[in-house]
Amino acid sequence: MLRFAPWKIISILAMTFMAFLLVLPSLLPEATRTSIQSHLPHWAPFKPITLGLDLQGGAHVLLEVDTPSVLKTQVENLRDDVRRIMREERVGVSGGIGMSARGVQVRLANPDDMAKVLPKLRALGQPTGNVMLGAAGASSIDVTPGEGGLIQLSVTEAGVQDKVRRAVDQSIEVLRRRIDALGATEPNIQRQGSDRILVQVPGLQDTSRLKELLGSTAKLEFRLVAEPGANPADVENLPQVEGGTLPVEKQVMVQGEDLTDAQPGFDQRTSEPIVNFRFNIRGGQKFADVTTKNVGKPFAIVLDGKVISAPRIISPITGGSGQISGHFTVESANNLAILLRAGALPAKLTIVEERTVGPGLGQDSIDAGKRAAYVGAALVVAYMLVTYGTFGVFANLALAVHILLIFAGMAMIGATLTLPGIAGIVLTIGMAVDANVLIYERIREENHMGRSILSSLDAGFKRAFATIVDSNVTMFVAAAILYFLGAGPVRGFAVSLALGILTSIVTAVTMTRMMIAVWYRYARPTKLPI
Repeated sequence: MLRFAPWKIISILAMTFMAFLLVLPSLLPEATRTSIQSHLPHWAPFKPITLGLDLQGGAHVLLEVDTPSVLKTQVENLRDDVRRIMREERVGVSGGIGMSARGVQVRLANPDDMAKVLPKLRALGQPTGNVMLGAAGASSIDVTPGEGGLIQLSVTEAGVQDKVRRAVDQSIEVLRRRIDALGATEPNIQRQGSDRILVQVPGLQDTSRLKELLGSTAKLEFRLVAEPGANPADVENLPQVEGGTLPVEKQVMVQGEDLTDAQPGFDQRTSEPIVNFRFNIRGGQKFADVTTKNVGKPFAIVLDGKVISAPRIISPITGGSGQISGHFTVESANNLAILLRAGALPAKLTIVEERTVGPGLGQDSIDAGKRAAYVGAALVVAYMLVTYGTFGVFANLALAVHILLIFAGMAMIGATLTLPGIAGIVLTIGMAVDANVLIYERIREENHMGRSILSSLDAGFKRAFATIVDSNVTMFVAAAILYFLGAGPVRGFAVSLALGILTSIVTAVTMTRMMIAVWYRYARPTKLPI
């Protein structure tokens, strides 16, 4: 018991000091914190603990994937695939490729070609579900041959739902990149149900720009402007940003998914805001090929179904880069660059719920949480002092370090402190003291059995340790389950609970043992003070 190595004492004190440095930014006023941070290297972890939406206010937006637009995109892609197969197999069609709400139909000019194209058309269907997990289900496309060379291809309901599920997964990552570009801290973006996404951005009070970034699909396409006399089935009239409509070809020559970078800038001739973009190798080659073959023709730049610019191709563009102009403001050019860098959403998202949590409500939550923490801590401190005397002082000092280590851990891992998180901290205060109670009661029992003070202290810590570990492991497993299966506030509670469990073992066993060892070495008591 007395062999508590000096290096262990130094390590514990150093750990406590480091924890204080991690928590210090959260205790300083913002002006002081900013001043200190400006003199520190960029890698220094000098930042306050991030408060959740329920503590500092912010924006809450619930988005829903537009299923009809997902189906429309599937049908359009299916039409393009059918056209490609017919072209590759050199099979003639009668009357073009027709489209319906749920699929396409094509009539072969020669019904004898049916056997040649049916296998390739059926191969367009993909099994729904998670193939990697062995959960593959029905095909995404039904292919039905008819008489006279008629073939109907329909998107199945399973195919639509599978596409919606994938669209939600992809949209979450795209939205995260867009919100990160805003400079927001610790946004909460998660799936809600099968077709909805919840977005919470703490600290953001002006939701207008957020809604603009979330609601814009940012689907960028480069198409040729339709020439007079073109087949009406291959042309659609799209609205222009400046007003009116413009007939453009349905075939997309180059897509925005081939972009690697997009930055706002200014046109050197007109000084108007523009967006400079750059393609990857594949996109650059396609862009160069299209502009080379269509010199002198107008080229429509389409964003989310609207023509924002239709410049004429003066010469081939082979450098893999270009610019988009369209009477932008500085802010709109910057927003468009953010959208293009983050990538296009796989489907249109509509806002079904929107609300702003004011900082006043957050302050009320903070005050209520503080009162609960103060009252709980005060009662625990008083109980330990009355029941265990000097040993109660040691337990209370360990409790203070325990709370300090929790906040230091949250600051180190970048966790967000929420109101349920405060509840978890209050709960761990009782759990940390409970470990001390187990140790002290065991010491008291050993002493009543006739052991010496030193022997009682040593046996109390050793025999109570197994019980403490067992109870804390059980609670840690519960916290882990809450974290991995829960969402939002539940995960905030789980994080603070898990950190509290880990730090309580350190403080209740190691730190309390150190203080009692130092006390015994210098006090040399003749009886236990409990």
